[in-house]
Amino acid sequence: MTMSRARARRPQRKPVRASRRLKKVRVPRKVRLAPTARVAKKVRVPSPTPAELGLLALAQKIAELARDGGGSQALSAALQTLAAAYGPTAPLPRDVFRAWVPSRTDKNATLALAWAREQVRLGLQEVVERTMKGARGRVDVDAGTFAWLLLAACEAIAQEPPSAVADRVRALLQLIGHVSAAR
Repeated sequence: MTMSRARARRPQRKPVRASRRLKKVRVPRKVRLAPTARVAKKVRVPSPTPAELGLLALAQKIAELARDGGGSQALSAALQTLAAAYGPTAPLPRDVFRAWVPSRTDKNATLALAWAREQVRLGLQEVVERTMKGARGRVDVDAGTFAWLLLAACEAIAQEPPSAVADRVRALLQLIGHVSAAR
């Protein structure tokens, strides 16, 4: 055999793929360092909606009733204040609805509206706690649940016809024990 044939029989190397080749990495000449002290961006706080303002004003009225005195008179006054605020002709139910519809896509608006409503419930709960201190009510639940039920009942008054509002308020007053059932 000749030497040229021996070389021809040797296995040949496979060509190296382009992905296996070492690629040159470009190093930028100037490297920017992250700033050590970042400047805080100004946060724009949206102005409260009329519904939030109305709910917070209602919560303040109810909290004042709780501070002025306890007893069934304060709870009756708080209930009548809520019923008047949520009456069919009152502006609060419309404002709450108008704020609620766009807030379904805006988490911050939803939370702001829920927080304002919760302030009303907490004010009513304070009145209920002072009223139920030492006295046993007709409904055997804790003050938070009872306040939530009363608030939901007053919110439902907005859906009633104006002629039925007095009957609903009387039923709520019977529930809290302020008015006798034989009236």
